[in-house]
Amino acid sequence: MYSHIDYQKIIRLGWQEYNSRREIADIQDLSVNVSTNKVFKLTLVDGGCLMVKVSSFGKFENFKDDHTIINVLANNLEYPYESLLSSSLMKDDELYLYRYEDEFVDVWMVFYRPVRIAERLPKRLSEQQVRIFGREMAKFHKMCDTMAPVLPHSSKNLQKDIMQLMRNLENPEHAEQFRGNGDLIRRQCAEFLKNIDIVGFNSFRKIPVFVDWNIGNFSVRPDGTLYSRWDYDWFRMSSRIMDFYMCSRVVSDIGDKTDFSYTATQLNEERFLLFLEEYHAIFPLTENEVRFIKEAYRFFILHYVISNGIYFFSDFYAKKLQKEAVELYFPALDKVFNAETILKRLKI
Repeated sequence: MYSHIDYQKIIRLGWQEYNSRREIADIQDLSVNVSTNKVFKLTLVDGGCLMVKVSSFGKFENFKDDHTIINVLANNLEYPYESLLSSSLMKDDELYLYRYEDEFVDVWMVFYRPVRIAERLPKRLSEQQVRIFGREMAKFHKMCDTMAPVLPHSSKNLQKDIMQLMRNLENPEHAEQFRGNGDLIRRQCAEFLKNIDIVGFNSFRKIPVFVDWNIGNFSVRPDGTLYSRWDYDWFRMSSRIMDFYMCSRVVSDIGDKTDFSYTATQLNEERFLLFLEEYHAIFPLTENEVRFIKEAYRFFILHYVISNGIYFFSDFYAKKLQKEAVELYFPALDKVFNAETILKRLKI
């Protein structure tokens, strides 16, 4: 994200273009500054309240595609998830997006309604909460699966992202980012592409997945069922398995930690197996999907840590996680993850 941007000015320009009859009273920066995306609360003179997400990461076209899909999904979800997602503002029957460009800056934004927040899950879940979370993810995924045919097309896919990373490995401008680990990363990319072909990934049904399921991104009702979900930075149309790694972290025995790493050990925990048992009972998994869990994790590290970590994390954490990826995550993956254990447990 660019430094020294007058976000207030740009947001006011975007809002003026949307509806000049409603005046802005206040703009509050709510960004947690974990990623390069910025989030603001917009208070209007008439008492109205909206959220604004401002981004410069990636491509504007992908941002538009993602938020168009999310908006259609938000408006089509049915009970009990009809209010789970935020809906964005429309203008002339289209999602309203504002793009600001000059010789130094290129940013874009979407305006959306704030979601209501109920209770947060504890840092460490009880066994009952693990089971409820497994059932809830299955029910939500199942509903997303039924909605998939009515959603707009997405141009993003996993193979494109990995191919882009491989191209970046050959670009001298990115040399510092990979710190001499190009060969190892290249081998991991090749392993990923080979293995997803073996499990038949292209035949998997693609649904909306939000990937970043950590307890700071959603709230639950008192009975533990899903109530609201925010932060759509990692959204994509892909296999439901893409959500599983972050779910394994939610249910992990170690619980949520401020100082975190992205090890794969959570995928081998008893608590994750409990989660999968409950999930499988409602929305059954296939053998190849179970085997894909390993590759979904590999993609997570390659794409969100290695390729784009500098955009999603602070400089300290980006370097820390990338160092751990090449020294710990990849070398341990074959030892840590065992699909046979899961297949046996789920009786697949």
